[in-house]
Amino acid sequence: MMGTNAVLAWSGGKDSAMALHEIRRAGAYTIKRLLTTATRDYNRVCMHGVRTALVEQQAAELGLPLDVVYLAAKEAQEGYDAKMRDYLTRCRQQGIEAVVFGDIFLEDVRQYRERSLSRVDMRAVFPLWQRNTRALAEIFIQIGFRTVITCVDLEALSPPFAGRDFDLAFLKDLPAGVDPCGERGEFHSFVYDGPIFRRAIPFTTGLTVKRDSRFLYLDLIPRNVPILETPSSRQPQQDPARPLTDSVPPAYNGRHGGI
Repeated sequence: MMGTNAVLAWSGGKDSAMALHEIRRAGAYTIKRLLTTATRDYNRVCMHGVRTALVEQQAAELGLPLDVVYLAAKEAQEGYDAKMRDYLTRCRQQGIEAVVFGDIFLEDVRQYRERSLSRVDMRAVFPLWQRNTRALAEIFIQIGFRTVITCVDLEALSPPFAGRDFDLAFLKDLPAGVDPCGERGEFHSFVYDGPIFRRAIPFTTGLTVKRDSRFLYLDLIPRNVPILETPSSRQPQQDPARPLTDSVPPAYNGRHGGI
């Protein structure tokens, strides 16, 4: 029996991957598409700073179509809301009734998503809601997901955490007060292998860049896949890491998590 048609908010990180794993296991919803947001100028996923080429590879190995809603580098909240409403309205017209999110316990984020979806006659689904984040992180590792940390908040974690694998040693080394799933934005990640993928996503690591004197990003570079340039990225730039540093507007660091 087919479940209710849904879109899954896909950041490329561990929470969205675990949400997909759980929603498929439960069987009540059929994921028809993945949704992510990216900056149009630099082709990088909002918040995480990961190249869209890598997220496209993830989608291919998941066997799901990926929809990318492009935002300006300094997109205002009103612009974000309007673009998401237009996208979701089209989804609803195609028979999609729900959006699945990987949020775990941030009540204000949940309420924002539920309000936004109610305006287009859709519902929000949270398969990880109120799960113990330490237990959830350990299960995620134990069932075979492999993940690299792509961004750390330097007010919560020291620079060496960027680029580490999300494994039991990582969890053990987290300072007191840091959520094991990084639910408050302490860190972001990229999942490159696991039980939901047909094959692992190959990549190499590039520059690390500090932004706003607070966030440290690790650039991941796709292997064996041509990187499509945007007109902006073809322009000469004195700082080759600037597309990374400009790709994650500060306003997105909470409410827009996942999409």
